This record gives sequence, C-alpha cells and structure tokens, in this order.
Amino acid sequence: MSIPTAVGTIRSIVLECRDPAPLARFWSAVLGRDIDQRDDDWWSLVRTSDGPRLAFQVVDDFAPPPWPGRTGEQQVHLDIEVDDLASSAESVVGLGARTLSGVVDSGTEAPWQVFADPAGHPFCLVSFL
Repeated sequence: MSIPTAVGTIRSIVLECRDPAPLARFWSAVLGRDIDQRDDDWWSLVRTSDGPRLAFQVVDDFAPPPWPGRTGEQQVHLDIEVDDLASSAESVVGLGARTLSGVVDSGTEAPWQVFADPAGHPFCLVSFL
C-alpha cells in the first residue's frame, strides 16, 4: 500500500477557553515551551521541530468537556508522555491541574492518569517506563 502525498502538516493544536493567558502559562510550564504569541484572544507556545505548536483561543461561551465523555463531548484530549507518573502528577496539580481519575494500570499498557487543565480540558499523563 502506498502512502498518499500529504496535502499539508499540522501547524497548531488549538484549545478553546475563556482566558488564554493562564492556560498558555500552565501548558508552557508543563511542556517546557516558551510563549511566542500573546494578544487579547490568541496565545500560543513556540512550535518545536518535532511537532505542532499548542495555541489557545478565546471562546466567550466556552464550557469544559465532561470526563469521561460518553457521547462525543470530549472531542479531543492530549496525552503527555512522562518518565515518572507520580512526580509528574504532583507537578501538574501544583501548576493548577485538577485530577479527574486515579492511576489506571491495565497490566499490558503503560499506566496513565487523567487530569483537567485550568480551563477544564482533559489530558492524560502516561509513562512507558
């Protein structure tokens, strides 16, 4: 099977929120990326050579998705690979994340834990070590 020619590449993953400033600061600290754009309704982190940038856009009537999403409300979440799940969990909570589930260890896959960022977007910390 041949791989089709790409039409483009992912430039940004955009998270909607009411206030992009604290969300950009949170994700900047979690991912270790500088903030490169700041204005009233759009903030973004520096794009790295290995992937898209993360951006934050104002939506006045934003409502965080429920967790767990059973009917499509979640739409998308980020999986963040970490070396040490326990210390990383402590770090993100210290930065303003809220715990949504305890550690899940399926026995065959890497353990993970679910959190919500300060705007309520669910994300997972996962450790393959």
